[in-house]
Amino acid sequence: MKCPYCGHLDNKVIDSRINKDATITRRRRSCLACDQRFTTYERLEVMFPMLVKKDGRREAWDRHKLVVGIEKACEKRAVSRDKIDEFVDDIEHMLQDYGAKEISSSIVGEWVMERLPALDEVAYVRFASVYRQFKDVDEFMSELKNLLDARGGGDD
Repeated sequence: MKCPYCGHLDNKVIDSRINKDATITRRRRSCLACDQRFTTYERLEVMFPMLVKKDGRREAWDRHKLVVGIEKACEKRAVSRDKIDEFVDDIEHMLQDYGAKEISSSIVGEWVMERLPALDEVAYVRFASVYRQFKDVDEFMSELKNLLDARGGGDD
């Protein structure tokens, strides 16, 4: 592994840890040339179904896109990067289990919407406002009411 600081190729592994699903190995490394430490991640490469967008285009699954979307929704919230990674891991497990070569992006979007309130309710509202493309305040308020009703806090 090339050192990101000096470019030297020789390094030693100081620590290795496997995530809870045993799908990712995190390794702390030390460069033998400059003694700087850095972290690498090993992930099993899995073939995910192609996403079929609303306009019919097909696009390869891109984990980074979902991570960025969830990070934006969680901005300035007490949600750790580890929690976001676990959330995206769960979505990827669902994609793996889907069992088809293609999947509608709207199905994946609904999976995210179903699970996001458990991660952070404010992040859910932020994500929903972009994903659902609210046209007015009434649509936004309706989504908020649904969220409150789902957790038992809505006014009846």
